[in-house]
This record gives sequence, C-alpha cells and structure tokens, in this order.
Amino acid sequence: MAKNPKKDVVVPVIYQLKITLQDVKPSIWRRIQVQGDTTLNAFHRILQKVMGWTDSHLHEFIVKGVSYGDSEDEDALDERKYRLNKLNLQEKEKFFYVYDFGDNWNHIILVEKILPNDSTVKYPYCLTGKRSGPIEDCGGPWGYMGILEILEDPNHPEYDELDWIEEDFDPEMFDIEKVNRRLRTQRK
Repeated sequence: MAKNPKKDVVVPVIYQLKITLQDVKPSIWRRIQVQGDTTLNAFHRILQKVMGWTDSHLHEFIVKGVSYGDSEDEDALDERKYRLNKLNLQEKEKFFYVYDFGDNWNHIILVEKILPNDSTVKYPYCLTGKRSGPIEDCGGPWGYMGILEILEDPNHPEYDELDWIEEDFDPEMFDIEKVNRRLRTQRK
C-alpha cells in the first residue's frame, strides 16, 4: 500500500504481474492483477489456479534472495506472515516461484505495474495468458517438452503409453474464462 502524502492515509495498491514458466518453448505465461495485501500463501493458491496446477507438491517463493514457504519449511520464512505490499516490490522487479521440487517448475514473476485499486474490479483477476499449463507430474519442463513431441506423432513408439493424459488436452489452449472462474473462489 502506498501512503497518500496529502492525507497520510494508506491507499490500497494492485500489482499487475506477468508469470512466465521457465524452460518451456513456446512460452507459457499469465498476466494477472492481485491486491497488494495478498499474503504469499494466498498468492501461492492464486498461482496454482492461473497455471492449472493441482497443489500436490511443495513450493517456495524467492524474493530478493530470501526464501518464503510453507510454515513447516525450516529453511524458509513463513509465507503466511508476508504480504506482497510488505516486500518492497518495485515496477520491473522480478521474483521467483518454484513448484514441485522434483519437477522444478520455475516461474519468473515480473512486477509490470503498481496500480491504484479499482473498486469496479474483483481481484485477483487474470487479464490474459498463453497456452495451457503443463501436465502435472510429467518430469518437469524437459519431460513435458518430450510428451508434446510424442503427442504430435501418433506413430511415435511411445504414443500409446501416454493414455494417462486426458484426451481433450490441448497444449495451445488458454481459457481465460475458466481461469477467472477458478480465481473467484480465491476472492475475499
């Protein structure tokens, strides 16, 4: 939150963030807006929803070299105690979110804009994005890229082994309405 010098009143801020999944080509990304008073724990749940993850694995945030995570992680600060607006984030600054320490899904989070609160918008809100989130438990970025290669060729010797993937999975699909429906459950 920013202070209004004329009234010395705390003004709610909104962070416009671009979340980009590293090591996947073409790029998978989302642009969202979240309230500044969102805890990192709540932000974790938001990221799960916008990326289509199932929240089945451990995670951590790395902000300015400091690790924030689950309250049971002794090597990280308790993410429930920290809010975005208390991390001194600036426009054009990046921080990181790692999901599933086995597969290592690394997300770069870019603070694109710090905006005043718009009372007509229900936050968090997804503005746009590209491509479907990866399949959970597929071996990380390299495993996912391999699966995509196999799915493109029905004659590939391993094609039939991918019967565990939902038939309607489309790696190019991004359904913003579906993402925003999931986010509605996150709203205060």
